[in-house]
Amino acid sequence: MAQGSFQPFFHTTPPEALGELVQQRVTIGDLAFNLTYPGSADALLDHPSTQTAFDADQYLPYWAELWPAALMLSRALVQETWPPDWTALEIGCGVGLPGITALSLGMRVIFSDYDATALQFAARNAEANGFSRFETLPMDWRCPPPDLRVPLILAADVIYEERHLTPLVQLIQSALTPDGMCWLSDPDRPMRKAFQRALTAADLTVHAEAASALGSEGQEVTGQLYRIRRHSGSFRAG
Repeated sequence: MAQGSFQPFFHTTPPEALGELVQQRVTIGDLAFNLTYPGSADALLDHPSTQTAFDADQYLPYWAELWPAALMLSRALVQETWPPDWTALEIGCGVGLPGITALSLGMRVIFSDYDATALQFAARNAEANGFSRFETLPMDWRCPPPDLRVPLILAADVIYEERHLTPLVQLIQSALTPDGMCWLSDPDRPMRKAFQRALTAADLTVHAEAASALGSEGQEVTGQLYRIRRHSGSFRAG
């Protein structure tokens, strides 16, 4: 479907679908953050509102968990030195850990997701950790704001569905400033090879490096951190 005729999809997870919330203290390098998020992904999946949203747009509440890829990305961020006052756009932000990490490094952050409840949790978590230099943006990747431009895009575990690959690459192309970068972490999802091919076809440069984090059951989850730039881009964090 042509982007000009596409109607973006948005969803709000109702409060009664969230169940009991959990609180977790997460350590990223020398930093520690307190996060709150829904405690039962299964209950959320079984709620009628989720089924209705799935029927409308194959929606699934991926946002409601703290994924290992978010830890991978956050740990990579704190290992670098960043220009002052950069703006980072976190796409598919979920509960917001990478964006909160960027806030701790002095950046301004735009949390984006197509579930309004995810944005509420990201904002709540950012505020609970003492940060205010952020905004929330309801956004469907397939129809981003035409004037959105940022030097840094952050994304954790977002290439799990083939239908997302083309709009994701198009978003990276359109939203990055000329010298901007996208840092994307992925736990070696099956779509990773197709994603890399799509980046190459779009004339984007990608550098991949191994990453790992512990999963919810204490198991090691391995993956990749992708650093994506335009061919003309020159800035490197370091």
